[in-house]
Parts: sequence; C-alpha cells; structure tokens
Amino acid sequence: GVGPSDASPDEGVVEDLPLIDEKAVEQLTEGLISHYLPDLQRSKSALQELTQNQEVLLDTLEQEISKFKECNSILDIDALFSEAKRYHNKLVNIRNEMMMLHEKTSKLKVSGISN
Repeated sequence: GVGPSDASPDEGVVEDLPLIDEKAVEQLTEGLISHYLPDLQRSKSALQELTQNQEVLLDTLEQEISKFKECNSILDIDALFSEAKRYHNKLVNIRNEMMMLHEKTSKLKVSGISN
C-alpha cells in the first residue's frame, strides 16, 4: 500500500539535474538582457518624454484656468461698475429733486412772507 513513509515523487530529482555551467548561465543572461534592454530603454525614454509633455500640458491648462478666473472676475467688476453707475444716477436724480423742492419751499416762504 501507499503510505506516508513512501518516497516523495520529487525525491531524487535534484540529483538527476546536470551540473549547471555558470559561464553558460552568465552568457544566456547577457544574451537575454541584450535582447530586451534596447526595447526597454526606448520604452523608458518614450515614457519620460510622455511624462514631460504631460507636465507641460498641465502647466498650460493651469495658466488657461487662471485666465478664465481673471475673465470671470473682470465680468464681476463690470457688473459692479454698472450697478454703481445706476445707483449714482439715482442719487443725482434724488439730489436734483431735493434742490427743486428746496427752491419751491424757498419761493413759498418768500411769497408767504411778502403776503
């Protein structure tokens, strides 16, 4: 029967492997690196360029946003000046009316005194 004391299926595999030639491993590693490294370096430089372009784009967007904010504040100032002008006109009209009323009351007083 099969029991826990039986040999593991992996047992003895390590002994079956041939001796690893370290120079061959080194050469294979260098070959692998030389095969993939140029593509990786190109990808790296492309990503760096993309990142720089994104930073420039972000800066430009921030400048445009600040311009829009300035435009909005200018529009607000325009509205404020229009309102101030309207109130100024009202004040001028009130002053004119008061002067007219003052003249009328002065005339009434003068005519009342002379009667």
